[in-house]
Amino acid sequence: MKIHDKLIKPVREAKYLDVENTDRYRSIVRLFYLNYEKLKYWMYQEEVYEELREDFYFADYTMEQCQQDLSVLKEWGNLATIQDTRKVSTIEEFKNKKFRYQLTETAVEVERMIIRLENLFIEGSSLEPTLLERLRQSLTRLDTISGESRETIYGWWNDLSNDFIRLNQNYQDYMRELNSVKAEEMMKTREFLVFKDRLIEYLHAFVKSLQLNVTAIEQSIKNVKPEIIQKILDEVTAYEMSIPRMDVEVNEQQIYERLKGRFENIQRWFAGADGAESEAAKVFDTTNEIIRKITRYASRLSEQNSSGANRREEYRKLAGMFARIRDIDEAHKLSAVVFGMEKPLHIKGDFARETESINSGVFEEKPQVITVAPRVRNYKEKAKRSTIQDRTKEKEEVRRAMIAAIEEEKRLISNYIKDGMLEFATLPEITPQVRDVFLTWLSKGLENPSHRAKTEDGKSYQIKRNDPESTCTLTCTDGTFRMPAYCIIFEDDKEGKG
Repeated sequence: MKIHDKLIKPVREAKYLDVENTDRYRSIVRLFYLNYEKLKYWMYQEEVYEELREDFYFADYTMEQCQQDLSVLKEWGNLATIQDTRKVSTIEEFKNKKFRYQLTETAVEVERMIIRLENLFIEGSSLEPTLLERLRQSLTRLDTISGESRETIYGWWNDLSNDFIRLNQNYQDYMRELNSVKAEEMMKTREFLVFKDRLIEYLHAFVKSLQLNVTAIEQSIKNVKPEIIQKILDEVTAYEMSIPRMDVEVNEQQIYERLKGRFENIQRWFAGADGAESEAAKVFDTTNEIIRKITRYASRLSEQNSSGANRREEYRKLAGMFARIRDIDEAHKLSAVVFGMEKPLHIKGDFARETESINSGVFEEKPQVITVAPRVRNYKEKAKRSTIQDRTKEKEEVRRAMIAAIEEEKRLISNYIKDGMLEFATLPEITPQVRDVFLTWLSKGLENPSHRAKTEDGKSYQIKRNDPESTCTLTCTDGTFRMPAYCIIFEDDKEGKG
């Protein structure tokens, strides 16, 4: 995301929506907008005042308040003014500055948005398979439309852009409604069973249209040559630049980038880009998932209804059976079968019994408690809470033992170093622990091009081999092996002795 000046600039034209006296400001802007739709762009202050006074809500409204409200809306950029000098006959009238007012372009768009918000839950959104058909017809003309006139290309491009915007926005809004909390709650009610067949049929029609049209659209986009796309974008840009506009600064590069970005969005939506999955494929999967969810909810509701019906029949039959019984003992037996434990749970296991008698029954022996864990995957036993114990002494003892072991190892290793030198050829039988330390030193030194390294305690040493062909046998308590006759020379010891 790129942050630019227009993004961080406050929109003063929307200020009238949530301020003091917003009821007056919104009524005035709505009045101007309704006249704007009737192609009446300019209004006088007196006309605004008379229109508002016709409603009972503005019975106490004054001309001074109207003039003040119009001035505020002009200051915020909602209204543009021009001084009307056509009917001025005296200097005094000219000084009074009789103005005409008009909605600005930004204010018109803001009010359109407000009207859409007001009708959001009335109009709703929908899926229109016909848009896919129209998009297919438009995009299959990519190869031939570039040869048409500039006006024809511009009209074709506007139809294509508008259809794509409507398709994308309508689909997103409709899917949002189906995935909302309100829709989820509705799917759990029995009334949904009456509605679900029409909904599934509606979604299937959209999926079928998606399957029929997307493949043809994808092939049309992939087969078109880049120079044709470039020519179409250039023609549309040129036509946009040729449209005369007043008080609007038109930037050719910005127009071209906007058109290019729109076409790339269409390309990604139907054919994908850079190996990524197309948005149409995601739409197909999402719609099918919605259909599966609706089917699951509907089948669950059907099972609940059918189980309730079966249970009612069972109760009716049991009531008849009880009604026909004339003996209380028989009624008790039937009650035990119906409401009692018909199939008790038997647990087998190797339990410690107090007696080995085969005649002893379960009621004669002491009961045993068996904890049964739930048979679910995510079940976890509750962790037992315990206090934090102070283990300072144990840690200190372990630390001392480790230090003692290290010191003992150093002392043992130092016994094999003679005159600041460790010769593998002259070593006596050594333990595997000592051998591992020596071979580690040797490996570190050989890995360095200068054959120099340091031990763990910071002693510098150098690896040398007097005879490149000489070898030696290293004898260890767990075996022997042959190796080159290397020599480790500790430089610090040599310097100290020198």
